[in-house]
Amino acid sequence: MNASDLIDLFPLIIIASFAIIIMIVNIFYRKHEVNAVLAISGLLLAFMTTAGLFGSVPGRTANLLTIDSYALFFMGLFFAATLAITALSYGYNKTHEGSHEAFYILLLIAVLGSAVLAASSHFVSFFLGLEMLSISLYALIAYRRGERSNEAGIKYLVLAGLSSSFLLFGMALVYAQTGTMEFSEIASVSSASQVRSLAMSSGVLLIIVGAGFKLALVPFHMWTPDVYEGSPAPISAFVATVSKGAVFALILRFFTLIDIQADGRFFLVFTIIAVASMFTGNLLALYQNNIKRVLAYSSIAHLGYLLVAFLSNGALAITAVSFYLTAYFITIIGAFGVITVLSRADEEREFLDQYRGLAQTHPLLSGVFTAMLLSFAGIPLTAGFIGKFYLVSAGVNSALWLLIFSLVVNSAISIFYYLRIIAALYEAVPEKMIEIPLPLAGTIAISALMLMLMCLGIYPSQLIRLIQITAATLG
Repeated sequence: MNASDLIDLFPLIIIASFAIIIMIVNIFYRKHEVNAVLAISGLLLAFMTTAGLFGSVPGRTANLLTIDSYALFFMGLFFAATLAITALSYGYNKTHEGSHEAFYILLLIAVLGSAVLAASSHFVSFFLGLEMLSISLYALIAYRRGERSNEAGIKYLVLAGLSSSFLLFGMALVYAQTGTMEFSEIASVSSASQVRSLAMSSGVLLIIVGAGFKLALVPFHMWTPDVYEGSPAPISAFVATVSKGAVFALILRFFTLIDIQADGRFFLVFTIIAVASMFTGNLLALYQNNIKRVLAYSSIAHLGYLLVAFLSNGALAITAVSFYLTAYFITIIGAFGVITVLSRADEEREFLDQYRGLAQTHPLLSGVFTAMLLSFAGIPLTAGFIGKFYLVSAGVNSALWLLIFSLVVNSAISIFYYLRIIAALYEAVPEKMIEIPLPLAGTIAISALMLMLMCLGIYPSQLIRLIQITAATLG
């Protein structure tokens, strides 16, 4: 490793350094505000460094990480998302009793693991990044230490441990057949020798199962609604966005290299998972009165939508995945952001009845929530509409008619439960919701998210140009 490699690793080094700095500061001075400011400063510096490196890095660092434009795009997305979640967490933590110093350390370690996953090109870095992310989330999910939080943390611990065992066994089988753990060499060996043995196929299938657990795809989705409901609202947003986005970025790199379209068996497996995820997520969301659970089942469906582009060919597929993930990040963090700023120490506002008439007391929050729900539904002038347009375009380009049909039908189904929430927001109620003061940092964060949502829906060309550079790197 030389000086150039170290410069390429600066974003990761910055995040790790600030996690250590917060640990050291807490030895001498425990203050919630100081920890939050340090975490935000580290994330902002890492994001700026990532933006400075974008488009100018060679691509390989120490055989474990590939710091190319693809990795830098997703690292920047993760840092920006975590920055918004940290701002939301500051006001949220102030309303909850207890010590919150470890919260920001765990959050930085989790996003560090996510960044490693985005840059991984080797099974070792894949597993290290996944464990950094997962172990931090075990504690963050159960951070409130209540009955529901403890239950959610234990469920995630057990199922995440199970998925890691599937991944490890799958990696071992692939390594036994190819003699390498580097993604590019696995692809070349598989292509050259046409490895089609039972062990190789089983290994790839086990990796799909492990990734399916992390992404909460059907039939590996059982943990999702309970974990979303039991976690602190900002952590639910992190699990729904950064955690899933990191795993999706990694499997997109891995399966693009080994060319999933070349093997009809794996293509069929992903097709079945995609269709099942769309229908299961949306149909189960119809019966929920808990908004966190609605968003949980909705996220299952959205990951199914993403598989439409994932199964497509070429640079358009990568462009569609990258843009849709960006739009999804903004939308889900904005939705959970509204829940976060309304939550208090005695309760989290998560039931539909608690949002009836919100527009009468908090018009800004109801406007933001409405915009986010319309984006989920894919209504024009929102980022979600542009994202779904790219997903459909990628599917049409590869003639994935069954998947396109499923996406369109499920988008129509989802409109019902999104509109049900919007109707509740603007319902005239005899007793108004008690007006509560909103945290400044959280209000600024969700306002910025709404602005980005509308900008990407009206003028997406700048982001699309960045994504096309990303797609050219991977494609």
